[in-house]
Amino acid sequence: MEWPDYSVAYRFGWCAGSAPVRKIYLVIPELDPDTAPEAELFDAYSQAVIRAVDTAGPAVVRIEMPRGESGSGVIFTPDGFIMTNNHVVERGGRMNVTLPDGRMRDAALVGCDADTDLAVIRIDGGPLPWARFGDSRQVRVGQVAVAIGNPYGFHHSVTAGVVSALGRSLRSRSMRLIEDIIQTDAALNPGNSGGPLVTTRGDVISINTAVLAAAQGLCFAIASNTARFVASRLIRDGRIRRSYIGIVGNQMPIPRALARANQLVAASSVQVASVEPGSPAAAAGLSEGDVVLAFASQPISGIDDLHRCLTDERIGVRCDVTVLRRGERRQITVIPAERTQ
Repeated sequence: MEWPDYSVAYRFGWCAGSAPVRKIYLVIPELDPDTAPEAELFDAYSQAVIRAVDTAGPAVVRIEMPRGESGSGVIFTPDGFIMTNNHVVERGGRMNVTLPDGRMRDAALVGCDADTDLAVIRIDGGPLPWARFGDSRQVRVGQVAVAIGNPYGFHHSVTAGVVSALGRSLRSRSMRLIEDIIQTDAALNPGNSGGPLVTTRGDVISINTAVLAAAQGLCFAIASNTARFVASRLIRDGRIRRSYIGIVGNQMPIPRALARANQLVAASSVQVASVEPGSPAAAAGLSEGDVVLAFASQPISGIDDLHRCLTDERIGVRCDVTVLRRGERRQITVIPAERTQ
């Protein structure tokens, strides 16, 4: 990039009873707006956003439900599988999908998962334009992020911003913790839910899910690696299989004296408030008042830690549970079962 050639003009003037005064003028040539450095930067940014929209935009759809609610979704296979939010489709019933070119299709629910607020639906009529999931582990704070969706029914709207933070946590409507959330300042509004957040290459790095109504520029999206995993399970099984043991627990602080006596590192744990009759926990002998310190060798400092352990791999597998009962450490073996709801 060549900078313009600035020249300096000198002019001498005289004032009565004084020395000559030299005035210096900086002569700045008129800049061509098409070649100025700022123009080139803005043009590069614009072209990057345009490329993202041209690549991913044809795969972004509008989803309309029977009662008038609408949301967004993104086609991620050429045969019509669409990723969206669970809260967009959870009421069930007939779903209409509108493609960017105006074509309308009826959609069928493939599966949904309230715990991650993700769902997969499907339309017929392929081959269809589809977007590619990127690797959310490669996302960096500060990189450009483009959101495409249908806020307030304004079809196929685009907003751009940056990735504000990584690794956030967010409560789903089922109160389970969704982890690996991406925060962005790309503007999201009702109707953006289920639409994609993409890179300048058009790769989907997350599925837009929530905004903080009282804030500005605090928007959240579910990382693409989570979405890819959930989509594969929903297509295969129609649901996400998780295990359960059948307790209701409360997070509680561990008194320092008790922690020292039992050589505990965590400052809190889960105290069993109740045990479901006939559950794996009841069969194992867990009882009200027990304090769960570890599950399958993983330290438990709260309910979310316990939820992380109760995956589909634990179904039917013997797991050691370390508890404190009346101040004494005990080891109990529990066999988690599949959660049915």
